[in-house]
Amino acid sequence: MPEATAPHFADRRAAGRLLAARLRDAPMGPPVQGRGAVPEAWPAVGNGPLVLALPRGGVAIAREVADLLAAPLDVLVTRKIGYPYQPELGVGAIAEGGEPVYDEVLLARLGLSRSALGPVADRERAELDRRVKVYRGGRPPPDVAGRQVILVDDGLATGVTARAALRSLRARSAGWTVLAVPVAAPASAAAMLPEADGVVALLMPTAFRAVGEWYVSFGQLTDSDVLKLLDRDRYAG
Repeated sequence: MPEATAPHFADRRAAGRLLAARLRDAPMGPPVQGRGAVPEAWPAVGNGPLVLALPRGGVAIAREVADLLAAPLDVLVTRKIGYPYQPELGVGAIAEGGEPVYDEVLLARLGLSRSALGPVADRERAELDRRVKVYRGGRPPPDVAGRQVILVDDGLATGVTARAALRSLRARSAGWTVLAVPVAAPASAAAMLPEADGVVALLMPTAFRAVGEWYVSFGQLTDSDVLKLLDRDRYAG
């Protein structure tokens, strides 16, 4: 694909519509790759894929994907485990139903041990539990066993959060998984290939620095925004 220049997407909803069209029209075309076979076309409605979003930002993208594919939408809640001295730097992540996943190369580079990150991981697990209660209102997580799952986020930077989510799905016996994002760092997309049956990214720019730089509008979503996108206003509060 031709090299893109930032910004590229007006906002998450616009990016979601483009990603949805890509998934609908050419699920087997490049840059779909992975460790298994992805169907040439999505199965008929009723037996089709389940769309799971990584909140918060991924929900706006996934809403468009689910609507165009006429697929059910839910969330798979994850939390980044940040470097204590630079919290925005993700050195690990945890997903509901899974154990913490760490970037071992980055840990070694920073001279960090898993045990040293224990307090950070505990705080993030507590926040994960809070968000699960807010977003689901006591409902159980969707049953992914044997299902076709499209995991959606607004972008792929280091990939540590997506890795935790994909491993959680594998542990819950998902039938096959496709990670779908509007934009991804090329190395991170490649690193996801052993984790998923397919990886779909509209853009994989070599000059990647951050997900937000590829959007004109990239404001933070709130819990209320997530509930509205999921049509779950009744669970708010």
